[in-house]
Amino acid sequence: MDFTGFSHTSWITVSDSNTAITLGSGDMPVLATPAMMALMENAAMLAVKDALEEGQTTVGGHIESSHIKPSPIGAKVSATATVTKHEGRKISFNVVAKMGEEIIGEGTHLRFIVDRKRFLSKL
Repeated sequence: MDFTGFSHTSWITVSDSNTAITLGSGDMPVLATPAMMALMENAAMLAVKDALEEGQTTVGGHIESSHIKPSPIGAKVSATATVTKHEGRKISFNVVAKMGEEIIGEGTHLRFIVDRKRFLSKL
């Protein structure tokens, strides 16, 4: 199955638990860049999750994103991931984070399809 075009949007509300202060990526009470990127990864994972074969999952391999606007505590932030290319185990995504209709970050993300048991057996 080709996943090209699959898409998902994930949401969070900025809270003390996902600020730059709490995550240690900065010293201001705004959405931390690592939290925004985790939301992007979550959207990508969920975009293809239901189409995978039994026992499969995806793991992140690379993410690159801007973070161009701060989001205050209480803001609702979305991240949408859309599959742009699917080749074998490799799935490429376009990712966009928004606060309302305003883009706060965008970039690309790469995930790989893996067998869950085999992957964990390598630990």
